[in-house]
Amino acid sequence: MTSEVYLVRHAESTHNVSKDSSQLDPGLTPLGFEQATQLTQTFPYAPQMGVLDKRYFDQVSGHGIENGAILILDPDLQERSALPCDTGSISPALEKAFPGLGVKDLPEGWQVKEGIYAPGDEAVKERAKRVRSRVAGLSNQLKDEQRKHIVVVTYGIFMKFHSRDADIDLENAGWKSYMLEKHSSGIVLSGK
Repeated sequence: MTSEVYLVRHAESTHNVSKDSSQLDPGLTPLGFEQATQLTQTFPYAPQMGVLDKRYFDQVSGHGIENGAILILDPDLQERSALPCDTGSISPALEKAFPGLGVKDLPEGWQVKEGIYAPGDEAVKERAKRVRSRVAGLSNQLKDEQRKHIVVVTYGIFMKFHSRDADIDLENAGWKSYMLEKHSSGIVLSGK
């Protein structure tokens, strides 16, 4: 199994500018929205995977594209720390803000930084391992389809655990390409 996986850091949020870590689940800044828009125009394969499929939008809005990117929300991709700025909103609030994206499918209490979502290294390493395993499973499902690329959008510190690349330090809306490979130590991402 060898598949290309792109790790993307989220676009600029308000706490990235204000350095106020007490903000719960901060939104994007105007620059963050610009970065996200620019990413859909400059990212490799953007027409195929950088824009969400029409199914996620109402028919009137005209947003999304035919055979666009499929969105999978994965609570394991949340940031490592238990600071409010790194803690997600409760599912009902997210569902109201982002109807149609499948937020209701997130497990109860996913945003609570305890148990499997705790901020400690061991819990985060285990989450990263689960994500790599799910990405490998997704890669296997896609091998017979035209869709060959997987994009993982996550946070700066969690990205270090997921990629096992302690030196990765992407700017907001930055990305890096990896190859997903199976090794004796498990599923790994190797830099291109």
